[in-house]
Amino acid sequence: MTALAKKASKDKSATYPPYEKIYKSDPLAEVDAVTRERVGQMEHYIMKNCLWQYNSRGWDRRKQNAGIIGKTAQLLCGEEVDNPNPLEKCYWVDAVMLARAYREICSWLNGMDTAAIKSLMTTLHQRMDWVMIDGSLNEELTVQHY
Repeated sequence: MTALAKKASKDKSATYPPYEKIYKSDPLAEVDAVTRERVGQMEHYIMKNCLWQYNSRGWDRRKQNAGIIGKTAQLLCGEEVDNPNPLEKCYWVDAVMLARAYREICSWLNGMDTAAIKSLMTTLHQRMDWVMIDGSLNEELTVQHY
């Protein structure tokens, strides 16, 4: 046993609970082909154009996905978006840009009702959490010492 391992075993504050994954498998595996294609188109845009996806910690990625994709869904549904603090305003700015892009490249959104848009955005959110966090092979995302 190394000196560092001995010290860590003595120091209980150095131990952290294991990082819990929310998704154990790809959320798109259970959806229909049309939804899979639409989510794929939206995911492709994020992966090619949005730098916010590269946050270094899994829990930060999860919060930003919820904030940005959630606010994007609200904007696409014509709902009022509440931004009570600077972090929420930051998410809102990214959401505004994402909603604009989706309205431009996803013309099929115009024919969808609010419930269908919210359902699609929930599936997109699940997929992005899977791709960026839970399904990622990057183990640094889950290091609790960050």
